[in-house]
Amino acid sequence: MRTFGRFLIVIVFLGVVLGGIFGYKFYQFGQMKEMMSQPQPPVEVSATVATVSNWTPSIKSVGSVEAVNGIRVANEMAGVVREVAFESGDTVSQGDVLIRLDSEIDEATLRTRRAEAQLAEQEFKRVENLLPRRAVSQSQFDEAAANYEAARARVSEAGAQLNKKVIRAPFDGRLGLRLVDQGEYLAVGTAIVEINMLDPIYLDYTLSERDLPQVDRGYRVEVTVAAVPDAIFAGEVSAINTSVNPETRTVRVRATLANPEGKLRPGMFATVMTLQPEDREVITLPRTAVSYNTYGDYVFLITGGDDGALTVTRRSVTTGRINDGRVAILEGLEEGDQVVSKGLLRLRAGQSVTIQEDSADSVSSSAEASD
Repeated sequence: MRTFGRFLIVIVFLGVVLGGIFGYKFYQFGQMKEMMSQPQPPVEVSATVATVSNWTPSIKSVGSVEAVNGIRVANEMAGVVREVAFESGDTVSQGDVLIRLDSEIDEATLRTRRAEAQLAEQEFKRVENLLPRRAVSQSQFDEAAANYEAARARVSEAGAQLNKKVIRAPFDGRLGLRLVDQGEYLAVGTAIVEINMLDPIYLDYTLSERDLPQVDRGYRVEVTVAAVPDAIFAGEVSAINTSVNPETRTVRVRATLANPEGKLRPGMFATVMTLQPEDREVITLPRTAVSYNTYGDYVFLITGGDDGALTVTRRSVTTGRINDGRVAILEGLEEGDQVVSKGLLRLRAGQSVTIQEDSADSVSSSAEASD
């Protein structure tokens, strides 16, 4: 009986404790529900209206910067580097000497071939003088002529071999890092240095097949790169591929850009806007009025109820080109729609708001200017 009494006391004690805990939590939940049911005070926001502007329509894409000519210079003949005639990063012209390979054997071979050609020439002239007097046969004359031509050809061959021991710049451009050292033995095809033609320069990018009718050769492009974020590089479409990729349904486009300062380098990732030849009317907003999100861009549209109170509604939009701090709204808004221009992160859909007085004045001024 004592054991049962103790067990009963423990059960009663635990019931009282747990009941108190659940009762307190239920009380807290009721307080929170009551607080949430009370109307929240409106948030003061800045507002702006969607206005119509005349902008040049454009198609946005991404691409990669490519050199007009860009290669790794390599040697056609094996040999030991006798002289390195450039420094990394030099600007060179076509034909400038880059390196010279050891050519003693080739120079000696050329001298031998020239001596053989000289002897063959003397023999040919001797036979040529004897032929009218019939002191030699026609076949002897033909043989001497052939030997002379063969000797001259061997001289040209030896000269060409010797010239290949001097590696020159194949075109105007800027050199990269030197990859060989003086005295190093180079096997055939060893990379010596990278050379790229940087002005002008190409930009290769892709467009969807549905955008193909809106692009043509000569259309202007504006390009930005992360390395020079404040600069816009201008150029024009120079070529469009003749086929569409059947896997991605995209077409490859090439633009040519002026690059006199060499700020654009091959391999850079670039954002490109392909501009249309004629302006058109588009709806625009300040850039601060748009929230850019991985799942889609949106704005907070300000709407009024029957009681005159203002609330915000989250509205998804399709954005386009950005120009002078304003962004084109391709879909989602109409002219005159009023949206929140600043402080979007502290808002939620359905929240009550009030518009700042200075913001209201600017909104009315903007609307009057649009009219």
